Amino acid sequence: MPKTSRRSFMTAVAAASAAPLIAPAQTARAAPARAAGAAHASAVPLSAAGGGSAGFITLAANDPAAHSALSLGNLVAGPPAGDPERTEITHGGTTVAVLTKGARTVLVRGPERRFQETGRVFTDVFDRTNAEKWGSVPGGGSWTHVNGRDGSPSAPPGSDYGVTPAAAYLMISTTAPTTARHTTLVDDGITDFDARATARFDKAPSGATVSYALSFGYQNTKNHFRARLSFSPQDGGRLRLEKEAADQVSELGGPHSLGVAASAAAEPWHIRVVREGRVVRARAWQAGTAEPAAWQLWAEDAAFPKGRVGVRAAAGAGLAGLPVKLLVSEFTVVSAAPAVTHREWVRVLPAPYDGTWTSAVEERVRGWAGSTAPDALAHAAMFLKGVPPVTSARPGEDLGRPVLGAAGYSPLVNGVRDEGADFHEYSGVSWTFPPDNRVWTADPAFAGHLDCSGYVRMVYGRHMGVPMTYFGGPVTGEYLPRDSAAMARNSPGVRIAHAAAAPPPLAGLHIGDLLFFDAVTDADDKIDHVAIHLGVDEFGARRFLSSRKTPNGPTAADLGGASTIDGTGTYAETLRTIRRL
Repeated sequence: MPKTSRRSFMTAVAAASAAPLIAPAQTARAAPARAAGAAHASAVPLSAAGGGSAGFITLAANDPAAHSALSLGNLVAGPPAGDPERTEITHGGTTVAVLTKGARTVLVRGPERRFQETGRVFTDVFDRTNAEKWGSVPGGGSWTHVNGRDGSPSAPPGSDYGVTPAAAYLMISTTAPTTARHTTLVDDGITDFDARATARFDKAPSGATVSYALSFGYQNTKNHFRARLSFSPQDGGRLRLEKEAADQVSELGGPHSLGVAASAAAEPWHIRVVREGRVVRARAWQAGTAEPAAWQLWAEDAAFPKGRVGVRAAAGAGLAGLPVKLLVSEFTVVSAAPAVTHREWVRVLPAPYDGTWTSAVEERVRGWAGSTAPDALAHAAMFLKGVPPVTSARPGEDLGRPVLGAAGYSPLVNGVRDEGADFHEYSGVSWTFPPDNRVWTADPAFAGHLDCSGYVRMVYGRHMGVPMTYFGGPVTGEYLPRDSAAMARNSPGVRIAHAAAAPPPLAGLHIGDLLFFDAVTDADDKIDHVAIHLGVDEFGARRFLSSRKTPNGPTAADLGGASTIDGTGTYAETLRTIRRL
């Protein structure tokens, strides 16, 4: 099997105990550490096309644990209570490592790390044609509409929603009480975010007000927040922050006058909203002008802590010249992930632990204690959005091929992302798999991409050395299978918990364990998604890393569903199996 040399990369990322793991954006054979103390913003600027973000691992500065391997004296091995059978290694009453009988992965206590993904970007510029509705978004998932003719079989002929190249529209053809049009991204779990909509009306208002809003925390038409930009012949352009609860509208902030006449409605306008917990900030400005430096409105409200994001268009009674269209040219969301901080490092033995604490195993654990050499979680973070590519220096087919760096989930095919991107396809190389030396050729369409199981195989297989087999290969438990369903049944290691139709108990969960979900709503009750447990975030939720369609690649953030197994989100409710490799 090919093996990539990464010695220069290992040296660089292990050097400074205060340095984040990720390098500045560049293409290189090795990833140098970012300078100590480098800051990252809590909100990603949206001025650059498509946005951008980076995942960081930050080590605590001057952590004495980084040097613990030099001072460890006698180690004590003992079995902790509970299943599966484990060996807990302590020194002076402090746990140094935990090994699990039958598993290769070992939890080793080391320098404290802070994992923080600053964001995962979803952008739709509507560069497609769809006669009815808005269709699928580039990141995966779809838009859905409320009120008006949406093109469904039960609706009247025609549609009040559609997409033409470079713009989507919401059409208002009546000023009846249901005049407001709503379109939202089908994702009920978006929490903190940074979002921007760009839109204009096809004509200025005459006789009444027209408005468009960026909606968020959306539950339904009668329960949501919105930042609403209105244009009226009397007041010109104004921005408001509003909450609609049980069909009652309250003003949280504004109105803020933008100093323009109603005729400005026919020009493109940006609305930007940033939400961080209870705090919401909003501003609006005309396209082609500089974004205001200060927030025009802000409010604090705990209602609707999560929900959909989308666009709302409305018109007041008496509006002349109907119909009127709101033309939306861009919609961008950056979904952020809370920080995860702990001292657990996930190391991998060359063979499964047989339950006996030997001098050879002790020597290896002592070598790991305090080490900052990249572990499984460090490698997993090296495929997040914004991470620069690291290429192989090994002569042969691998030379110059990427082995680390930001990954997508898969390319778009007719507006939809599909599974299929394995670890070797990310690198664009053929791979010879045991036990019968079967060669699989990389599909060039999947270069730079990893689906959920391909991501796990890249981290634990290619970089951490767990043996892998091909799709449909032997399911003996010796090799890491290709797909998540086979992984859940027959991965190397130990099954920690399982339940057929409900989340299993989490008492035995370790950082680095594989989480398996029946996340797709269908009748086959089959595992269809896999993730790596990252740890507990700053709000007390157990968070995971996985490669997903909507955010288009590996992420610990919440776009496309919260990346946690606590609460009532999609993944919390559809977790079925936990395995330790």
